[in-house]
Amino acid sequence: MKASTLSYIGLLIFAFLLLQVSCETQSRGFALPEGDAEAGKRSFVELNCNQCHSIEGIPWAGSEAMGDLRIELGGEVSSIKTYGELVTSVINPSKKIARKYEAIATTGDGQSRMRNYNEYMTVQDLVDIVTFLQETYKIVPPPNPYYY
Repeated sequence: MKASTLSYIGLLIFAFLLLQVSCETQSRGFALPEGDAEAGKRSFVELNCNQCHSIEGIPWAGSEAMGDLRIELGGEVSSIKTYGELVTSVINPSKKIARKYEAIATTGDGQSRMRNYNEYMTVQDLVDIVTFLQETYKIVPPPNPYYY
């Protein structure tokens, strides 16, 4: 083989390896810092999340004057509340609203009544709150309607 052919093959191999490393780096995705559940619990109260959300271990601070807006968080669920879903629920609460809360938790145009906290909370507050919330959910299997 000619030297130019060998250098061309070497260049192709180098380009392939570079592309592979680049793809591996991109596949890692977006990563947030570690959260602290205890700090998240404190932030939950400090940001007055408990005025509208009730969660075990934190007194509800809402009032009947708020139109019975008491959205329960945590507890037994049949599907996992992923980290991404919880982050989205905090930073974009109108994205997904549970059917059982649509009537009381939305405005006339279907948007969430939840205050936009994006300008009031730090990224660390968000990460800590989500870490705290994840610990409050317990996965249980859905009821089996079939009898053997």
